[in-house]
Amino acid sequence: MAAESTAFTPLTLPVLPLDDEVVLPGMVVPLDLSDAEVRAAVEAAQAAARDEPGKPRVLLVPRVEGTYARTGVLGTIEQVGRLADGDPGALIRGRGRVRIGAGTTGPGAALWVEGTRIDESVPEPVPGQVAELVKEYKALATAWLRKRGAWQVVDRVQAIDDVSALADNSGYSPFLTTEQKVELLETADPVARLRLATQRLRDHLAEQDVAESIAKDVQEGVDKQQREFLLRRQLEAVRKELRELGGESEGEESDDYRARVEAADLPEKVREAALKEVDKLERASDASPEGSWIRTWLDTILDLPWNERTDDSASAYDIQGAKAVLDAEHAGLEDVKERITEYLAVRKRRGDRGLGVIGGRRGGAVLALVGPPGVGKTSLGESVAHAMGRKFVRVALGGVRDEAEIRGHRRTYVGALPGRIVRAVKEAGSMNPVILLDEIDKVGSDFRGDPAAALLEVLDPAQNHTFRDHYLEVELDLSDVVFLATANVLEAIPEALADRMEIVRLDGYTEDEKVVIARDHLLPRQLERAGLHPDEVTIEEGALRRLAGEYTREAGVRTLERSIARLLRKIAAQHELGERELPFTVTDGELRGLIGRPHHFPESAQDPAERRTSVPGVATGLAVTGAGGDVLFVEASLADPETGAAGLTLTGQLGDVMKESAQIALSFLRSHGAELELPVGDLKDRGVHIHFPAGAVPKDGPSAGITMTTALASLLSGRLVRTDVAMTGEVSLTGRVLPIGGVKQKLLAAHRAGVTTVVIPKRNEPDLDDVPAEVLDKLEVHTVADVRQVLELALAPATNDTSPEVPAAA
Repeated sequence: MAAESTAFTPLTLPVLPLDDEVVLPGMVVPLDLSDAEVRAAVEAAQAAARDEPGKPRVLLVPRVEGTYARTGVLGTIEQVGRLADGDPGALIRGRGRVRIGAGTTGPGAALWVEGTRIDESVPEPVPGQVAELVKEYKALATAWLRKRGAWQVVDRVQAIDDVSALADNSGYSPFLTTEQKVELLETADPVARLRLATQRLRDHLAEQDVAESIAKDVQEGVDKQQREFLLRRQLEAVRKELRELGGESEGEESDDYRARVEAADLPEKVREAALKEVDKLERASDASPEGSWIRTWLDTILDLPWNERTDDSASAYDIQGAKAVLDAEHAGLEDVKERITEYLAVRKRRGDRGLGVIGGRRGGAVLALVGPPGVGKTSLGESVAHAMGRKFVRVALGGVRDEAEIRGHRRTYVGALPGRIVRAVKEAGSMNPVILLDEIDKVGSDFRGDPAAALLEVLDPAQNHTFRDHYLEVELDLSDVVFLATANVLEAIPEALADRMEIVRLDGYTEDEKVVIARDHLLPRQLERAGLHPDEVTIEEGALRRLAGEYTREAGVRTLERSIARLLRKIAAQHELGERELPFTVTDGELRGLIGRPHHFPESAQDPAERRTSVPGVATGLAVTGAGGDVLFVEASLADPETGAAGLTLTGQLGDVMKESAQIALSFLRSHGAELELPVGDLKDRGVHIHFPAGAVPKDGPSAGITMTTALASLLSGRLVRTDVAMTGEVSLTGRVLPIGGVKQKLLAAHRAGVTTVVIPKRNEPDLDDVPAEVLDKLEVHTVADVRQVLELALAPATNDTSPEVPAAA
C-alpha cells in the first residue's frame, strides 16, 4: 500500500547527467565529482537536503549523444569522499524509476526538473508464467556467472525474489550496450523488463558458446599444424642424417625428383619445364596443396615414353609378310588391306632413304574406317598393329561429351588428369603405337565443350607433331602414331574432322565372304567358347551358307556369329542331356530342328501370289542405313473419288528430301502421263497415298525417286512391277535419272535379298568397279539415264486379263 500512496507523488530533483552510462534501480555506483555537472548536481542536492529529512536525492538521467532519456532513476547520495585514486567522489544508490516532466528552478547551478515516481510493483501472488520466467533468468545468470568464476555473486542473484529488482540486476551485465540498458530503464513493466533481460542474456550465452566452439576448433587446427610442422622437420633431419651416413633406402631415392628428371631421357624443352617444376616443389611448403599437384605432374611426365619407339617388325618391312598377316586374320576388306600395304611400303622406302623425319614430322597415318556394324572395323585395328609389330591401344569415344577427355584438364582443378590420347600413349609405352579411336561418329558436344573440335589437332598430320595437352602443357609428338578411327555413319562426323582423315569404306561382306569368315574365324572361336573340340562338331558349308542367307540379313557377321554360338550351345546342351552323340555334323536340313525356322526369305523364293509386288502399285527400291544396305518397298494407292480427298499423302517417317522426291515423281507423271499412255486424269480428282513400310524407321534421301515413280506408274497402268527387279536413283522433273551414293552397299543388299536385276543411274557406272566380282556375276545391272528406261525394264508386260480400271488400293 505504501507503494500505491507514493506512486504519483511529484518530485523536484536536480539532474545528474550520465554520458554513455546507465544506472538502474538497486545499483550502487561511485561517481567522480571532478565533472562540473556531477558536482553541481550533488551540491544542489545537499543544499536542498538541509531543510528536509533524509539523504540528499538526485535524478540520474542517461545522456546518449547529447539526448536525455525520457526516464531517469531516483538516486540517494550515500556518501561523499575520496575515490581510490584520490579524486573527490560520491557513492550513489539507485532507488526507483522517475518519469521526467518539465524543467523548474532550484538552488545551485544544477538543472532541476519535476518528475513522477513510477509504480514497479507486481501483484501478489506471482503468476505461474512469471515464476517460470524468474526461474529461467536465475538459471541463465548462474550459468553465465559460473563461466566468469563469480561464485559469490551467484548466491546474491539466487536470493533476489522481487521481479523488478531481478530485472534491474541485469544492469551490471558488461555485455549490454548503452542503448540496451536505456531500453531496460524505459521499460516500466517489471515482467516485460525481466523478459527482455532474459532474452538478452540468452542471446549472449548462445554467442559465447559459438565463439568458444570456434576458438576451440581454431586452437585444435593450430596445434595440429604445429605438430605436423615439427614432425616434418624431424623427419627431414632424420633423412639428412641417413643421407650423410649413406644409408638412404631405395624407396627414398624415388622422392628425389631432381635426380629422376636429370637421369630421364627427356626432350630438351620437356626437361626444362620439369626442372622448373622441381624448383617450385623445393620452395613449396610441405602443407601446401601445390606440392601434391607438382608431384603428380612430374610422375606423369616421367612415366611417358618420350624417346621410346617400337621397332617395326620384320613383317612390316616384308610387305608380303604383312599382307599375309592381314589376310590370315581378316577375310575380304581388300580396300583396307591395300591401304595398309601402301603405308608400309612408303614407310619402308622412307626409312631406306633416310627420310624418316621430314620437317619435324614422322610418317604416321590417319585412317577412318567407315561402315556398318559387324564388318570388323575394331578388330582390324588389332590386325594392323600385329602386322606392323606395334603396340595397340583402343580409345572408346562413344558418348564422350567433355573436351577435357581429349585435351586433359587444367592442373588447377582437383583431380586433374591428362586426356585420353596422352593416357593411350602412356599405356602403350611407346611413341608409335596404333591407336584405335572407336566410334568417332558418336562423339557429342554440350556445355563442357566439343571433343570433336579437340580432335582436329590430334588427327591433323600437319599439326600433331606439336600436340599440347592442357594437363602436360608441353609439346607431345604424335606424328609417328597410326590413328585408326571407326564410324558407322560418315555424315555424323564433323566436316572439318572428316577432312583430316583418309576415308576407307567397309561396305559389308558378300555371302561367299561370310561363309569363309564363319568357317575360318567364327566357328573355331565359338567352338572354344562352347567347350567343344573341332573334331566333335562340324558344320557343313551349306549350313553356314543358309545361316548367312536365311537366318541373318546384315552387312557384317555379328549376328551370324551369334547364330553359330546358339547352334553350338544347343548341341552341347543336348550332348550333356544324353540326347545327342558326338562327333556330329550339322547339315542345312538340320538347322530348323536345332535353332528354329529361318527369319529371312528371298523375295524370289516366295510364292508369286504372296510377293509384295504381286499387285500393281508396289516397287522394290534399295537404300543405305546405319546397318548397311537394305531393300526398301514402296506402296502407292489411289483414294475413292467419292471421298473427295485429293492431294498427296506420305507415310512411313519420311524426311524432307524424300517427301520432295515424291512430289517430283507425281509432277513428272502428271506432265508426261499422256506420253507414257497413263490415265493421269485420275491424279487430279483422287488422292494419292504413298507409303514406305517399316514405318517406325526414319527414312530420307533422294535415291527412292525412280522407285516412287515406278510404283505410281504401275498403279496407273495396272501393270505389275517385276519381282526380280530393284532400283535406286534420283529423278528430276524432266525424267532424268541422277546419280546417288552407296552403290556397293545397295548391290550387296540386293544380292542378299535374292534380287537378280538392279537398275542404277548411268552416272554411277564407275562405282561398279568397287563391287565384288562374284556379286556382279549374279546380278544383271542396268544403267539408265531416263525414267522411261526404268519403266520399260521394271514393269511387266500388260496381260489380257488385266482390268483397265485403276485399283483403289495396292
